Amino acid sequence: MASPWYSLVSQKLFLASCLLDQITTRVDGEEADRTTDTERTLKSEAARQGAVELMLRARQLLLTMIARHHQFRNEQPASLEELATLVGEHSYEAIKLLELSRTSGSWWQHLNQLERAQSNPPVSRKTVSSDNIIAISAETGPDRSEGALKKSLGALKQFADDLEEQHSEW
Repeated sequence: MASPWYSLVSQKLFLASCLLDQITTRVDGEEADRTTDTERTLKSEAARQGAVELMLRARQLLLTMIARHHQFRNEQPASLEELATLVGEHSYEAIKLLELSRTSGSWWQHLNQLERAQSNPPVSRKTVSSDNIIAISAETGPDRSEGALKKSLGALKQFADDLEEQHSEW
């Protein structure tokens, strides 16, 4: 039987997936006529930010799930470092997550980037003037595309599934 913490992590990830599916769900027929481009853009952004928040919450709950697997019944680690201190830096989960946190392009790093981007106001952009004619416009920040978000969500889900399966065998 799945642990209640695993169920909670899975629930958050499922809801995030539902929100991501709404980004590409096209409205057709009569509803499309009533929905403006601005409304569709706002709904898409709301779904994207909501999915990111749910993924961040799931990642936080994953830390608590790991603490529970290690018999820490009342601990809710606030960070990966706190979890590593709690369960030991040489535990399988701490090693794996610390490795992911250092691996460029990992789902853990992607979520860190999304968290920073979503927790700070947008960066003001330089305007083009005669003084800075050679201005290069590049989109800064993490990849917020539906594909990138689904990839990180899938990797997080797989990690949680693997952990739960491993601990349910014991």
